[in-house]
Amino acid sequence: MSGHLNYKFIKVKQADHVFYLTLARPEKRNAFTPLMIDEIYHAIQIADSDPDVRVLILDAEGPVFCAGMDLKAFENPDVSELAKTVPHVDLSLGEVISQLNKPSIAVLEGNVIAGGFLMILECTYVIAKSTVQFSLPEVQLGLFPFQVFAGLLKHLPHNKAMDLCIRPEVISAQEMKNMGLVFELMDQKPDMLPDLINKLTSIAPLAVKMGFESAKQLEGLRKADQYAFLLEQLQRLRTSHDFKEGIAARMEKRPPNWKGE
Repeated sequence: MSGHLNYKFIKVKQADHVFYLTLARPEKRNAFTPLMIDEIYHAIQIADSDPDVRVLILDAEGPVFCAGMDLKAFENPDVSELAKTVPHVDLSLGEVISQLNKPSIAVLEGNVIAGGFLMILECTYVIAKSTVQFSLPEVQLGLFPFQVFAGLLKHLPHNKAMDLCIRPEVISAQEMKNMGLVFELMDQKPDMLPDLINKLTSIAPLAVKMGFESAKQLEGLRKADQYAFLLEQLQRLRTSHDFKEGIAARMEKRPPNWKGE
């Protein structure tokens, strides 16, 4: 795969329309630093712009998926280290993940703590082992998980999101599933991940990408302008190669040959 650097804190690979992004700082429980955010942003941009990529898998090395922000690294960032690798971006981790306009699956085998929530809350699907535990301990340290709270509001009612932030209980994977924050438990459905990847890589990539892009643009439009905007997006898709190919493939009873255009 071209276009990526030799990252320090993440690993990436690409195969069969899937882009794998692995947090690779296990000795620090994958706590994220400014450089790590920059590397994730760089990799996300590659995945988003490559028409061959149809889904992104986010996972992690080691026993902890992510322990949140590395406070020491943010208080004393290594400026020289940032300047010599990938371009620096002034974005939060949640914003970086949200840049992707394709389906994403967070695969959790280790615990998610504090700012680690920022990544999973922006993924389309979260699949976890039933042993994974989730916690937001910030208020016990004199902090508040402001950005995580904003992410939680995309999924939960205000009072439930606030409860998770101010009552720092350890939350089980099953409880996260009950709240809709985890899509499925891997132990209960071991075929879930390969089946989901297979489905997401077989559907029309241009239609999906435009769906993600349109959903974001919709948030900034007045109610009166939304219908016209969505109709315009539909007309754009109707003139695409993929739409014509999808219709032809159905008529000819064969798998479609998507080009993402």
